Amino acid sequence: MVVKIGTAVVTREDGCGLALGRLASIVEQVSQLHNRGKEVLMVTSGAVAFGKVRLSRAVRLSMSMRETLSYREASAQVNTKKSSFGTSAAVGQSGLMALYDAMFSQFGVDIAQVLVTKPDFYHPESRHWLRQTLLELLSLNILPIINTNDAVSSPTTIFEGPSDGSLIQAITDNDSLAAHLAVEIDADLFIAMTNVDGLYTLPPGQEGSKLLHSFSPGLEDQVVFGEKSSVGLGGMKSKISAASWAFERGVSAVICNALREGAILRIINGMKVGTFFTNHETTIEPLETLALNAKEGSGILESLTGSQRGAILRVLADLLVKKSAAILAANCEDIKEAAAAKLDASLLSRLSLTDAKLEGLACGIRSIALRCEKEDVLRQVKRRTLIADGLELQQITVPIGVLLVIFESRPDCLPQVASLAIATGNGLLLKGGKEAHRSNRALYGLVQEALATHNAERAVSLVSSREDVDEILSMRKHIDLIIPRGSSELVRTIQEKAQGIPVLGHSEGICHVYVDKEADLEMAYKIVRDAKCDYPAACNAMETLLLHKDLMKTEFFNKMCSILKNEGVVVNAGPRLHEQLTFGPPEARSLKMEYSRLECAIEVVDDVHQAVSHVNAYGSGHTDVIVTENGETAETFLRSVRSACVFHNASSRFADGYRFGLGAEVGISTARIHASGPVGLEGLLITKWQIRGRGDAVADFNNGERKYLHETLPANPAEDEHSK
Repeated sequence: MVVKIGTAVVTREDGCGLALGRLASIVEQVSQLHNRGKEVLMVTSGAVAFGKVRLSRAVRLSMSMRETLSYREASAQVNTKKSSFGTSAAVGQSGLMALYDAMFSQFGVDIAQVLVTKPDFYHPESRHWLRQTLLELLSLNILPIINTNDAVSSPTTIFEGPSDGSLIQAITDNDSLAAHLAVEIDADLFIAMTNVDGLYTLPPGQEGSKLLHSFSPGLEDQVVFGEKSSVGLGGMKSKISAASWAFERGVSAVICNALREGAILRIINGMKVGTFFTNHETTIEPLETLALNAKEGSGILESLTGSQRGAILRVLADLLVKKSAAILAANCEDIKEAAAAKLDASLLSRLSLTDAKLEGLACGIRSIALRCEKEDVLRQVKRRTLIADGLELQQITVPIGVLLVIFESRPDCLPQVASLAIATGNGLLLKGGKEAHRSNRALYGLVQEALATHNAERAVSLVSSREDVDEILSMRKHIDLIIPRGSSELVRTIQEKAQGIPVLGHSEGICHVYVDKEADLEMAYKIVRDAKCDYPAACNAMETLLLHKDLMKTEFFNKMCSILKNEGVVVNAGPRLHEQLTFGPPEARSLKMEYSRLECAIEVVDDVHQAVSHVNAYGSGHTDVIVTENGETAETFLRSVRSACVFHNASSRFADGYRFGLGAEVGISTARIHASGPVGLEGLLITKWQIRGRGDAVADFNNGERKYLHETLPANPAEDEHSK
């Protein structure tokens, strides 16, 4: 890799010397990489600035007392002399390299100085020997530090490159020089370090300026550049030009802030730092703009009738079937890439799309459309109250606002969530996992095509750029609800970092099936097999089987274990069961485990009350089942288990928005809020209160002129005598 350090990084803000602490941090990071076997070259500026400090000191020592008192004027005269640039470089170069040598030696790193001139890059023979020298130094485990030999180079001369396009059009500074070096030695990465966080849409600090974490070369005309550093020759525009040129020739490029702690190491570790150059389809619009667009789009959707929103959904459902071949082709590429990366089997299962899945999605979306057309879920009157004569209060349904849905692996989540957002008039930001980026892009295109029929494309945006979750979660002014769908780790991370934005979801799906002593055993076999084996990666799959102790005296336990093993299920024993068996399944590592695969735990309980206690202690509040023919026992379980879904004599796999008849779901909520279990249309609505009066004032009631009635009215005004 090539690490370029600009003058603004090397020198102090006051221009009076080097920023030693900053340099020490960079040297330590580069040394760590070098000692790990990474091949690193440094391109450094700062010789001229360092030399000017030394020259000003020499001038001061040669001055008379009177001249010393007017040092600022004399120093300015030295700095403005035509010869001062080269002179400063000659004086400063040796000192700068001595400093680097002392710093790197602390980490056992040997360095070599390589001085080049800009014309060297335009002579094939010079370029050849420069390349050979650098590669030989690297092979000897010596770190090359390269700088322009400014003692013999004019700062105002621009060397034009050859017309064949093999080089950048002109080498004007160390940015372009570093880019040339990166390309010349076939570097994997070019890091341009500066004193700002990266590329901004406007000059940093200016109102409305946003940091771009990813950037596609060719979009420079959409960025407003500020003034160059007072101590450097390049500036951000120069860095963009150099990084773009290197990137277009196969070198990954990042522009980052050297002041950020551990910036180089964080980049190497794949963390979001600075501006990353990419060829992916990116938008110059910041996330905040996408969120504002979603809010505007939400207003457009809310203004439509239920039939109009239903029509959008019908178009989307038809497109899912009509363009299934293109969707499955994109999905196939994602699966191949994920398999090559050895993605977990459960994630691969969730990633996969089929014709049957797409047909199911289309069917669910049509059912949502039908509901919109029959009875609009928006502006429904939930409550009416006559506060006083002529003063009526209504509570009506409205959209939540802008939803942020973050999901992993499951591309089928995208049309489900989009359809529910469209039906409820909510704006939507979608952040999918990179493992499904082709599938998500294909499905998102269909959503946009459907929304375009009513000019509501802005309502839904797919965030496909490099911004990470932390960046998105910082937009609490513009996002009203976060819905994470994915691994328990993802959901917990979102819940911890939500920064005040409400989160709807569940971190784990630890579901239980309790088989009571009065269960129909054949029914129990069927339910347990379905709950565990139908789709083990699902969040509503059984993870723990609870057995009444009396069943251990029958053949049920052995037969149940045989059925599970025949399905390929790995069985683990809970502590009580493990104590009872001489030979049996190994002891479970934990009873609070979501396996998400063909594996489960089995534990023994004394009765339904102990089963309830176990579920409430070890479950995740998702879905739990009792199998029994005793109605009273069943009611005890249904009433006492504190989960979002509690079933009697039915598989836990029924905990799903489509199976509940909701058409689709945005997720399963285990939070103790208005939306619990599979969240469909109602879970994406809130209410607002409206009063219709005739010049009413609270003072009239305070002084006794008027009295409150608080009379409950029928929700439907047509049934109300007062309205008539």
